[in-house]
Amino acid sequence: MKRTTAAWVLFALAAAIARADVNGGDSALEHGDYAAAAREFRAGAEEGNALAQLKLAALYARGRGVAKNDVEAAKWYRKAADQGNAQAQYNLAVMYLQGLGIAKDRVAAAAWMRKAAEQAYAAAQAWLGYMYVTGQGVDRDDAEGAEWYRKAADQGNPEAQYGLGQLYAQGRGVEMSEAEAILWYRKAAEQGNVRARNALNRLGVQ
Repeated sequence: MKRTTAAWVLFALAAAIARADVNGGDSALEHGDYAAAAREFRAGAEEGNALAQLKLAALYARGRGVAKNDVEAAKWYRKAADQGNAQAQYNLAVMYLQGLGIAKDRVAAAAWMRKAAEQAYAAAQAWLGYMYVTGQGVDRDDAEGAEWYRKAADQGNPEAQYGLGQLYAQGRGVEMSEAEAILWYRKAAEQGNVRARNALNRLGVQ
């Protein structure tokens, strides 16, 4: 019993240290000290803190506080993604799509995108919808694409709103409806989506 209690104390202490590293890194970022932020995030990342791993990966991806290194970025995104961090899963999926730091692999991208999408990460839901509509990394399925677009669109994602509008305009995966197309185009256009605004113009809608 004492051994179990001691183990939990050590675990709690390690978690507290990792959180402190993340907070220290965030504070350094606020002051524009990217090198210090990288040191703090690395300490937390090496302790296994998913948020620190995510933030360290982002510094490597952007070359802030460390030399830009997509391989290192992908490595740390994966560590955070393996712990279930939705943003890391999304970012890792994007790196697979673009072949940054890892070999381009649309199937792997779709798998990671789904993991993030299933955690209600709107950007991943929008991307997964697009992947189903275009058949990238998955079998093309307009109905499935429409479902993921709708999930993201309901969260206010303008790309998904535009994509859903396109599906309604073309009758793909949903019943064709100009009214629904206009509804979703307008929502996207109100957020500055140029393609949605152009679609409305083509339909003669203000």
